[in-house]
Amino acid sequence: MMPAPAALRQRSRTLIVAASVPLALGALLADDVRVRRQLHHARRDPLTGLPGRDALADRIERLARSRREQLHVLVADADGLKTVNDSLGHAAGDALIATIGHRLGTWAAARCGLAARLGGDEFGTALLLPPTTSVREVTALRALLARPVDHDGQVLRPAVSIGTARAGDLPDTAGASRLLRGADMAMYLVKTGEQPCGYVATRQDAYAPTVRGRRPGRPGTHLATSR
Repeated sequence: MMPAPAALRQRSRTLIVAASVPLALGALLADDVRVRRQLHHARRDPLTGLPGRDALADRIERLARSRREQLHVLVADADGLKTVNDSLGHAAGDALIATIGHRLGTWAAARCGLAARLGGDEFGTALLLPPTTSVREVTALRALLARPVDHDGQVLRPAVSIGTARAGDLPDTAGASRLLRGADMAMYLVKTGEQPCGYVATRQDAYAPTVRGRRPGRPGTHLATSR
């Protein structure tokens, strides 16, 4: 039989160990939350705060499975950004990109959607809209994004071309990459003046041939393919 003092010491050590377990678990959980937050911010574009293409593609795929008839995918491209960079400097161009991203992200979130920066001056959005309202919504979005931007004592006037693809207009097998391609082609037709603002991609647009995986008209697609 353990002497009384020894038993007390053993019980004390047990209590200390038992008390330290929740503290250790708490520290691990806090560290896990911190790492998750760091990863979350690392996946976001530092200029606009928006997620990237992968997050948008994931949202499109999930919405296509559950709410396909209402799923709209938009691609927006800033017009004349090179001119702004060349004439006013890259800081002005960055201010335009940041403002467009913030406005687009806020607009999409208000409609339970997600906006992402696809790269450069191009953005993508996935959201749910009644098909009958899509043209009106996109026209209003274009006006919102075109509001003047104050930067360093100058007034910048952004212009954005927007193309739309409706999942319900395409085959059920059309996934995120196909919807983004259709919206991108629609945006290009709007940018070149071949179609009006609010134009919605057709099946032909979404399945248009590509040049080395890129939409005809993108920089570099005019170059001859190397052999």
